Amino acid sequence: MSTVTLSPAPRRLRAGLALVGILVAGANLRASITTVGPLLDRVRDDLDLSSTTASALISLPVLCFGVFSPVAPAVARRLGLEPAITLALSVLCVGVVARSVPWVPALWIGTALLGLGIAFVNVLLPAVVRRDFPHAVGRLTGTYSVAQSALAALGAGLAVPIAGLSDHGWRLAFGVWAGLALLGVAVFLPQLRGAAVRRADAAGDAAATADAVDVPHRLPWRSMLAWQVTLFMGLQSMVYYTLIGWWPSIEESHGVTSSTAGAHMSVLQVASIAGNILTGWVVQRWSRDQRLLLAGLSTLYLVAVSGELAAPGLGLLWSAVAGVGGGGLIVLALALFGLRTRHHEQAAALSGMAQSCGYLIAAAGPIVVGAVHDATSDWTVPLVILIAVLVGQLVAGLGACRHRYL
Repeated sequence: MSTVTLSPAPRRLRAGLALVGILVAGANLRASITTVGPLLDRVRDDLDLSSTTASALISLPVLCFGVFSPVAPAVARRLGLEPAITLALSVLCVGVVARSVPWVPALWIGTALLGLGIAFVNVLLPAVVRRDFPHAVGRLTGTYSVAQSALAALGAGLAVPIAGLSDHGWRLAFGVWAGLALLGVAVFLPQLRGAAVRRADAAGDAAATADAVDVPHRLPWRSMLAWQVTLFMGLQSMVYYTLIGWWPSIEESHGVTSSTAGAHMSVLQVASIAGNILTGWVVQRWSRDQRLLLAGLSTLYLVAVSGELAAPGLGLLWSAVAGVGGGGLIVLALALFGLRTRHHEQAAALSGMAQSCGYLIAAAGPIVVGAVHDATSDWTVPLVILIAVLVGQLVAGLGACRHRYL
């Protein structure tokens, strides 16, 4: 069988295009979701929804992550990574537009579609990083997480001002992010012509790896390590998506205005960039064992949630601390897909498993917290629940962050 090879210049160009694609795709992973939290009370009032029903606007995409993540590796094997990501970004664009249409069923259909699109990109980006940049998994994961957090911060910060432009301006605030997804499609379209070359190169790399190392192609579903990675992914995601959905409402219950709560959410997202950068840098240097890093980031998250419970008047501080801790933990969780596997196919399989089961776990968070708040008319018990979840996340992470391979 002949192998396709490229001269150094085309390889560098291909790597550059891949890097741009990773960054733009990563930028699409949170912005369309983080706009919801600051506007959740407006949507609830406009559509006469209960807290539990409104929380589904956060939980439904996360539920879609869990349902569709296992499908993504199979689609990528059939189409190639670039075509699969391009298709996912197209679906995301359609979903964002549909969610903004003044028809209640379209709100839920669009939310489900954007969840489907993000699910595929979530799963496949770690595989692209592992394939094209195998010696920079931590650094590149941190880099695209910075893009992700930056746009998420922009989305949270602009949500209330955009919504204030008209009586039902929350629809416009939701819909503007279709442009970002369309940009992602435009970036990936030129790469589709080179997808066959990429697959040939990846096959050659995998064969070389198999010749050099006895790679155990075990299914991640039978691995204790894979389940530890999955549980860590799920519990840290549960806390994150619960916070971006309900943190503004929690602050508003403590006397903060909606615009200030939205600004605090933006601060949380900006602070998460610091967590992204710090964690990407540390993981690149601590590529064998990340337990100390895990402990530090988890402590920050615990301090933030406990602080909001004990001293809500310092909400800006707790938002910043939560951002650093949460931003670091998501980079660590995503990096584990590459750090605990030996090649990109294993990384994709572990990513699919961890994000499938993990996001099914995470989807329960905003709904449970909303239901408990409805039952108690208070945020104390929901915050205590989040503290318990963070302790469980730390325990799972201590197993996942040891130096082992599938």
